[in-house]
Formats: sequence, C-alpha cells, structure tokens
Amino acid sequence: MAMRRPSFDDAVIAPHLAFLDELRAAGQLEMTGGFSDRIGGAYVLVNIASLDEAQAIAARDPLALTGTSDLAVHEWNTR
Repeated sequence: MAMRRPSFDDAVIAPHLAFLDELRAAGQLEMTGGFSDRIGGAYVLVNIASLDEAQAIAARDPLALTGTSDLAVHEWNTR
C-alpha cells in the first residue's frame, strides 16, 4: 500500500506508473489502482520469492524514492 504524504507531488505519478509497467512486463504485478478518495493506492505483486524481495521492490518505487508516499508491504494470504 502507498499512502500519500502531505508533501505529495503529482510529478511522481508518471515515474511511478512506468515502474508499475516494468513490474507488469516482468510478470511481477497482478493488479494496481488508486483509492477513490485519492489518499493513496495499492498494488499486488506476484511471483516473488519472499517478503524481503517484495520489500526491496517497493523500496525502488519512485513514490518511496522521492519520499512523497509511505509504502507498506504486507503478505496477503488469500483463499
């Protein structure tokens, strides 16, 4: 999950979307989307070996690199 900080800058959206496109091309992104209240969004990673790997991927997200959003990675046990 990515939650916008008060300092959020719309200029980071294009690099973030490019980052997500790269993940999708690599077969690592299942779905993504913003929250309707515009406070942030979420994306679901797939084909990831570990929680540590998922956290490393999220750390490369331009949202995290610019400090405009707080990213949290959760392991999701689906049924």
